[in-house]
Amino acid sequence: MNPAMNPITEEDIANFLVNTPDFFERHAELLAAVRLNSPHGARAVSLQERQADMLREKIRALEMRLMDMMRHGTDNEVLIERMQRWVKTLLMTANARDLPYTIADHIQHDFMVPQVAIKVWGVADDYQIEPFAVGVGDEIKTFAETLSTPYVGMNQNFEAVKWLLEPSAAQSVAMVALRATRAEDTPQTAVNQPVIGLLVMASPDAQRYHEGMGTAFIERLGDLASAALSHLR
Repeated sequence: MNPAMNPITEEDIANFLVNTPDFFERHAELLAAVRLNSPHGARAVSLQERQADMLREKIRALEMRLMDMMRHGTDNEVLIERMQRWVKTLLMTANARDLPYTIADHIQHDFMVPQVAIKVWGVADDYQIEPFAVGVGDEIKTFAETLSTPYVGMNQNFEAVKWLLEPSAAQSVAMVALRATRAEDTPQTAVNQPVIGLLVMASPDAQRYHEGMGTAFIERLGDLASAALSHLR
């Protein structure tokens, strides 16, 4: 077969070097003789220098990943501490009537949420005239029933946003359906626990709450708030 008809390709050379690891041991002089373009300028460097550069780049990338992990770890510790403080405050709230205010106020301050509002329905007779139990239309209740997961995204003129002190400043919102946690509040035939309220969080930052963001932490807030609010039923 004429070699000219089957010229050696770069892939052939690459495969040969990969499958012949002792090649550069037998031809060590090539390591210094081969010159490559440096990624840091127009000068040429040896193969050994280029390998060293690549290793340094990998080390820098690993260092950046490690720093990100450490930063996320610190952020998580801060978040856990704030969550613990919030839950402790709920547990120490002796008067059930104060719970909705305590939940909203501490979410706003402990988790730095610009605006927070909460409404609860189906409460005991003693609480039905409280501000947190009035002003909830059927449209909002129906909407809350559809929230199997929190809504996060742009404010689309939601009726519930009007509960906030400054509705016009709410560019992005997170809304969490609060669900009954007591066994006696949940019918045996129910697939989901009945909705007993709605938690609304809002920000003037359009990207604070956005579609596609993780909602696990927001769901935890809703679960804990729901458990605390069971005292109103």
